[in-house]
Amino acid sequence: MALQISATNPEHPALLLDLPWDIPLEEWPEHYLVPLPRGISRHVVRYARAGTEVVAVKELAERPALREYELLRGLDRLNIPSVDPLAVVTGRTDGAGDPLESVLITRHLGGSMPYRSMFETTMRPATMHRLMDALAVLLVRLHLAGFAWGDCSLSNTLFRRDAGAYAAYLVDAETGEVHPQLSPGQREYDLDLARVNISGELLDLEASGALHPSVDPIEFGMEICKRYDGLWQELTRTSVYPAGKHHYIDRRIRRLNELGFDVAEMQIAHSSNGDTVTFVPKVVDAGHHQRQLLRLTGLDTEENQARRLLNDLESWMATQDDYAPGDPTAARPEVLAHRWVRDVFRPTVRAIPLDLRGSMDPAELYHELLEHRWYLSERAQHDIDLDTVVRDYVTNILPTMRDTLSPATGGGAEAQAGGTTATGEGA
Repeated sequence: MALQISATNPEHPALLLDLPWDIPLEEWPEHYLVPLPRGISRHVVRYARAGTEVVAVKELAERPALREYELLRGLDRLNIPSVDPLAVVTGRTDGAGDPLESVLITRHLGGSMPYRSMFETTMRPATMHRLMDALAVLLVRLHLAGFAWGDCSLSNTLFRRDAGAYAAYLVDAETGEVHPQLSPGQREYDLDLARVNISGELLDLEASGALHPSVDPIEFGMEICKRYDGLWQELTRTSVYPAGKHHYIDRRIRRLNELGFDVAEMQIAHSSNGDTVTFVPKVVDAGHHQRQLLRLTGLDTEENQARRLLNDLESWMATQDDYAPGDPTAARPEVLAHRWVRDVFRPTVRAIPLDLRGSMDPAELYHELLEHRWYLSERAQHDIDLDTVVRDYVTNILPTMRDTLSPATGGGAEAQAGGTTATGEGA
């Protein structure tokens, strides 16, 4: 059988032809290889350079190689974080004409590290918990898509920081199975495998002296089950809200925040039965919300203020007719954010009399109004508009706070509220 390179992109075979396919992968000369950290694998895996690309090459039998290639392509179509499949090489023979195993080729994920390599750095437990949160997000997303991994481990997962967020990526899909929907038993089995694999690798790292002394491998392996269960429940329970009950959405976001997750994407679909809401979670680094809000709106706030304002901005954007994530013809987030600042944030802040604001800056004031709106909406069991919230806040809340707030400094607060822009008037 002649050498055959199967790829979806016609450019990839040309890039790969110069690699030494007639040599067993573990014997490839050093000048073909790129020294990058990799996890434990039952197969021979090497990183190599193909043109300007760095690729991961895994040697395995033809049938599982083709199967894994198709599974990774399917995950890519579902927008699940996973490595990008490039090609499968079959029909390999050595110099004597004896057959060699096929290989699966995937693109190396730039800036990534295997989870196992991250844990070998004796990192602090708090950072390890955030890494496990990201892995729990990946497992939930896989299961929501009907994908049973069957081999989740620290070695089979890549970690990458992406714009301040912690993200986990699937590397090895060889044991994966795709179903229209996973049963509770299938999910629990997959999660139990992850727990056993993670605890086992942590025990191995502990024995080598690489694990932080305060980390209990068994308890830490259980942690992913707890995080997964909480996140799964919050994301999959019934999410159809009656019209006029958007404060329920705010309640859901608060619960995700309390679990330690933030909302990366929120979709609201309107129907005759109510508003169906879909959330996509993420795990973020310290200061992420400040940076994101500053980039989108020009508002420079504290981290908790930024988180709250971004939640409101995301909820507001989802109600706009020209909001369609992924649609190149839809309005860009920066444009929508500018509109929110102009039409929502500024008018709301300016509605508060200067002499009642005290020392509160515009971002803190708006945050307080959002908190008050949530309280009023919960009490009334229907959405309360911001104009009503402002009137109630001015009448019933600010007078009681007068003694705890220092006097306003002239036009400073108004100047801040009126002078803050998003991406400029021309955006």
